[in-house]
Amino acid sequence: MKQILMGLALLVLGANSAFAISLHDAKSNGLVGERNDGYVGYVVTPPSAEVKVVVKDVNNKRKAKFSQSAKSNSVQIEQVANRFYQRAVSATKVGQYYQDAAGAWVKK
Repeated sequence: MKQILMGLALLVLGANSAFAISLHDAKSNGLVGERNDGYVGYVVTPPSAEVKVVVKDVNNKRKAKFSQSAKSNSVQIEQVANRFYQRAVSATKVGQYYQDAAGAWVKK
């Protein structure tokens, strides 16, 4: 399962090169961050249309991958999402945002 989640992280985090703004750029500019439920959320509101498209696309892909991984490993989707969140926070770069357990945005 560890290898599946690592591959999932690479796929999801690098899958948005076709948009005018990438997930990487949105994170680097402090517009979005890692939510505590394993998905991406808006740090700055209201978000631009570009940011909405990126977040929706990333979250749809994550949900599909989380569901597939959960089914393959006979676990709940929330367990996969929580594990992904933990890894995503570890991979969050200095200056980028993630949500703490209470849902507050924290700048790393």
